[in-house]
Amino acid sequence: MGSLRPGRTYRDLKQPYTRKSKYKSKSFVKIAQQPRITQFHSGGKMADFDTKVVVISKRTLQIRDNALEAARIVANKYLTDNLGETGFHLFVVKFPHQVLREHRFATIAGADRFSSGMQKSFGKPIGLAARLFAGDEIFEIFLNKENVKIGKETAKKIGKKLGFPVLAIVSQARVSS
Repeated sequence: MGSLRPGRTYRDLKQPYTRKSKYKSKSFVKIAQQPRITQFHSGGKMADFDTKVVVISKRTLQIRDNALEAARIVANKYLTDNLGETGFHLFVVKFPHQVLREHRFATIAGADRFSSGMQKSFGKPIGLAARLFAGDEIFEIFLNKENVKIGKETAKKIGKKLGFPVLAIVSQARVSS
């Protein structure tokens, strides 16, 4: 299997090609992969946290699931090192639904003998992406008021891992009664 293509190849938010066929079985992507995000909730459960730090996208784009997972791992590691296992609750808000497809061409000598060309140009699923619009929430971090500085630093680390500008907004968490 080849290497992973750069994220900039899938970053533009455009309407994907949807195959329409008179045969129902050819009108949808057959093999959609599982998202690479292993946990959507990490840390302690949302028991008595009074502050919420929300990481918000400043741009409209697509972000691949492996980038979301990398940002989640960095955030979880930083929060665990500073606040312990149950001192926070990290939640990945966006779920990657968009199927990324790729139609690979063989470029070696004699490729025309075994390449199917445009005959089957729909492409094979190679991954998933989440569609983000400007102002969408990506991550939510619940913690106590005295740890807001750590939450803002975590949001900066998430933004560096995602590779596009993000905004961290601190607000009061809703207390369930």
